[in-house]
Amino acid sequence: MKINLRFFVSWIFAAVLMYVLFYTWHGIFLNDFKKISFPLSWLLFFTSIAYITISFITYSVFESKPLKNVYNFFVRGILSGALVGFIIFIVSTVVTISISRQLTPEHLAFDCVWQIAEQTIGGMSMALVKVFVSDHQHEEA
Repeated sequence: MKINLRFFVSWIFAAVLMYVLFYTWHGIFLNDFKKISFPLSWLLFFTSIAYITISFITYSVFESKPLKNVYNFFVRGILSGALVGFIIFIVSTVVTISISRQLTPEHLAFDCVWQIAEQTIGGMSMALVKVFVSDHQHEEA
């Protein structure tokens, strides 16, 4: 994995896009922010760190050896985002299962689909930005 302009721009762009999707979904559509029992600023701060980390992990999966065999950058972005989204769904479900009393199979399925969709959009955007950002500093003459 090369640390260059392409890396930083695609990493941060995907993180911001996924954060906007998170905020739109949980803050506007589901109105989950009214249910938290701590300051909203804490949630926004911690989720921003989470999405920077999620985006970095997605970029790392995108650049991993197994996915390097997928030559279509768009498909590789979809696969890396979907994989990371599914893993995040599994981890978040395991962490919250003991504190959530109202988890239904429908809720879990919908949450899984949303998590995969959110990270897949992030992976696709990361792949597109990575392809279209040129880094002239690292080009050889």
